[in-house]
Amino acid sequence: MGEQNVRLNKDEGAHQAFMKALLAEVHALETMLRSGMLESGVRRIGAEQEMFLVDRARKPANKAREILAAIGDRRFTHELGLFNLEANLSPRRLGGDCLRQLENEAQELYRRACDTAAKFDCDIALVGILPTLTKANLGLDSMTPIPRYHALNDAICALRGKDFEFTINGIDQLSVKHDNVMLEACNTSFQVHFQVSPEHFAKNYNIAQLITGPLLAAAANSPLLLGKRLWHETRIAVFEYSIDTRSNVFQERGLKPRVHFGDHWIEDSVTEIFKEDIARFRVVLTTDTEEDPLGMVERGETPSLNALRLHNGTVYRWNRPCYGIYEGVPHLRIENRVIPSGPTVLDEVANAAFFFGMMAGMIESARDVRELLPFSEVKANFLAAARDGIRAQMNWFNDTHLPAKQLVLEQLIPLAREGLQQVGIDRDDIDRYLGVLHDRVTMRRTGARWALESLETMNQAGITPDQRMRCLVDSMVRQQASGSPISQWELAHLDSGPGWRDSYRTVGQFMTQDLFTVRPDDIVDFAATLMDWRHVRHVPVEDDSGRLVGLISHRALLRLVAQGRVGREHKVTVEEIMHREPVTVRPDTPTVEAIRLMRAKKLACLPVTRDNRLVGIITEHDLIVVASRLLETYLDEET
Repeated sequence: MGEQNVRLNKDEGAHQAFMKALLAEVHALETMLRSGMLESGVRRIGAEQEMFLVDRARKPANKAREILAAIGDRRFTHELGLFNLEANLSPRRLGGDCLRQLENEAQELYRRACDTAAKFDCDIALVGILPTLTKANLGLDSMTPIPRYHALNDAICALRGKDFEFTINGIDQLSVKHDNVMLEACNTSFQVHFQVSPEHFAKNYNIAQLITGPLLAAAANSPLLLGKRLWHETRIAVFEYSIDTRSNVFQERGLKPRVHFGDHWIEDSVTEIFKEDIARFRVVLTTDTEEDPLGMVERGETPSLNALRLHNGTVYRWNRPCYGIYEGVPHLRIENRVIPSGPTVLDEVANAAFFFGMMAGMIESARDVRELLPFSEVKANFLAAARDGIRAQMNWFNDTHLPAKQLVLEQLIPLAREGLQQVGIDRDDIDRYLGVLHDRVTMRRTGARWALESLETMNQAGITPDQRMRCLVDSMVRQQASGSPISQWELAHLDSGPGWRDSYRTVGQFMTQDLFTVRPDDIVDFAATLMDWRHVRHVPVEDDSGRLVGLISHRALLRLVAQGRVGREHKVTVEEIMHREPVTVRPDTPTVEAIRLMRAKKLACLPVTRDNRLVGIITEHDLIVVASRLLETYLDEET
């Protein structure tokens, strides 16, 4: 979670004092490295479990504060969104039954979270991005009300100087414009920590970079965002965009975003990364610092390096170097941030075992990974895995190019097995966790593939996207609770989903979004033909910016015919016959309110707008579907 006693970097004097402390702490760390003050020869592992809270309708539930107050466990803490929780697992030495201990603690925390959430009519969902999230969940009213988050939001928005705006292309296309950092709350992960000896940091860090692409390919579990099918691990793109502080000028100049993978190998020391990040990224938050960290080091005392840790916490490398203190002894570790939350605790620990095993296996090799693969190809692997998951193509040693599935099964699982054996992991545990990963990769059944295949099976006429997403999350929650790994899950299906009523509470849940529209200067012949082709009776009229300017109906066309204004000699435009100020609703308008509005004003349809931009439409036919379902349910209950 990082330091909570933080301040927005507004005061020039405070900024200068913080920068002075930050530079002094870098010098202090360099002195500690030279004098051997940091722990060496010890490998510890740890993890952070992030999770979503969902209500009985399988929508995000802003209940984090209530659940944290009731849970009574200091390992749990809040996250950016009120619909998120985080649990910090205990650090433990790598060896023996440490993986089984990690799983047992993670399962205990998961069950405790589930039991406490149930008291508030909520459940826990382990997934990289919750499929039922909507833009309505991403306002500041859903942000955890603590100073750090609001200060970070204000600082990033001030540096950026404009709304967050981006497009992600996958199976579908998503274009987003948003005015705060809450898009970051869309992402949850199972972050793993790997302690390393300072003298071998560069080698360890480069290995972590090398293996992150294949690791991500095998672990992908975030294919959906705001109802769109995007990358297999959409978190990678969303996280970069969600806290991008760069203005247009800095983007054009090629300045890196604060979330990034890196562009080169590390040569010698962890301080290379800290120095680069201080040089590239402005301080956005400040905190209280020690007066003389270098003096503390000279006296043999351990400094906390608060300024360095805070700044490092606002730069989001996918493999992040960390300075920490455990039982009074300072150390270095690598925090791998790419593993998504879920699909189950067992799957998460299998992913962690794969990472730890590959790290241990490659560390023993005498070869320098920088000689085996250009960094540009390592980065290409990472991006390919994010986009395509287990179906990605990987660049590997000796100028080979092969499917991620083949690379993982034939080379990397054996490497991980050897590495885990070398550090003394119990053989049964090696078989258990690498077996889970092997089955998943063999079947190509990652969480991402399961979700996409499930949606295909539920792609039936008359079923709204909202219903499919809710059924998906419902199946996810139920099968997670069983503990079975994703390779053994059944696909989600409509019959076992939550009740349909919650899919029709607001017009945004069932409105038609795939719209065919006309422009004011189009001829009415085109509008009439469009109605005939698409079997619709109303066509919205919008300008080139997507602003709704009118509505043309079949009745208007009939009046035109009655007036004799049709034929080759007539060139009537849409603008001449459109209704210029149609009644509209918003996506969050309650369905009952929309029904009453249509009845009171005798309307056959309602365009749906957000900020005067057309986003959908509901018609009498849509409401007949809702009414028929209600009637069927009522009659079934009567009989």
